[in-house]
Amino acid sequence: MYEKLLIEYEEEVEVIESPLPGKLKGLYSDSTIVINSKLTSTEKACVIAEELGHHYTTAGNILDQSEVSNRKLEKTARNWGYEKLVGLIDLVNAYKSGVRNRHELAEFLGVTEEFIENALNYYREKHGLFTTVDNYIVYFEPLGIFEKF
Repeated sequence: MYEKLLIEYEEEVEVIESPLPGKLKGLYSDSTIVINSKLTSTEKACVIAEELGHHYTTAGNILDQSEVSNRKLEKTARNWGYEKLVGLIDLVNAYKSGVRNRHELAEFLGVTEEFIENALNYYREKHGLFTTVDNYIVYFEPLGIFEKF
């Protein structure tokens, strides 16, 4: 997934891999994303999705997370990433492919289990306990997908 995102957005942003201090995973500024080179490829995919979210949804310095407006912008960027890597139709396609649990889902989509959990929480906040996608009902807690007849 990471390589796919690099190729898809190579005209939009420059991505640099570099060791970052502490637990910092990524940064975005002026169409440049810096990804912590110590991360796995799967972790990098999740981080780049969020940083792309910053590219498309936020402007300015939002590093001070004590500011409510900055926390909202951070959440908006993360939500963009969830929709990019764990779209509702992706959940349906995973189900159709035989995926039956969160671990398999994370592997199928090329993201971390933590990213899956956060994405499902986001969808639950947005849609409630379930939503409909085509002829499928997607339940977020517990995760389940059922075909409508």
